[in-house]
Amino acid sequence: MIETKYLKNDVRNIQNLLAIPTFKKLEADNIGKLIRLSKIRQYEIGECIIKEGDLDPWVYFLLSGRVRVEKEGVEISRISEPGHLFGEMRILDSSSRSASVFAEKKTLCLAVNTAGKRKFVSNNQEDRDLEFLLLLYRIFAEFVSTRLRLTNEELVKAKREILTLKDDR
Repeated sequence: MIETKYLKNDVRNIQNLLAIPTFKKLEADNIGKLIRLSKIRQYEIGECIIKEGDLDPWVYFLLSGRVRVEKEGVEISRISEPGHLFGEMRILDSSSRSASVFAEKKTLCLAVNTAGKRKFVSNNQEDRDLEFLLLLYRIFAEFVSTRLRLTNEELVKAKREILTLKDDR
């Protein structure tokens, strides 16, 4: 992996992020916060980006390339659309990584360090109201994440059963 230092609030970085559909809706202030918590990471073919079971604080946005998501060695999806998010389940529910992610091509990602999220807390009432809303969304997201983890486990089980049935023929 090749990694930049943390990005700066520079016009080029902002313009590059605004070119990604996922970030077009963000306000400039939020883009600035995202940039201050982010690094650009480049991965070679076959390189592991996320390892199942790990507890790291990073969430990723695909900038270019393609990644394969595996759970217990079984492929569960591929991501190739620029701007798509991966690695978010660990961040939402604070559990260990539920799957591994590997670069299938030379891949470029925006890696966001969510451990830095507390840098932006203030005593302002409006900010506290916003923090409450974010907490509420986090609770919703934890439910969704739990259901998605169960779905992933069921998918792996079903794929293994299908492979077993194919082998029995």
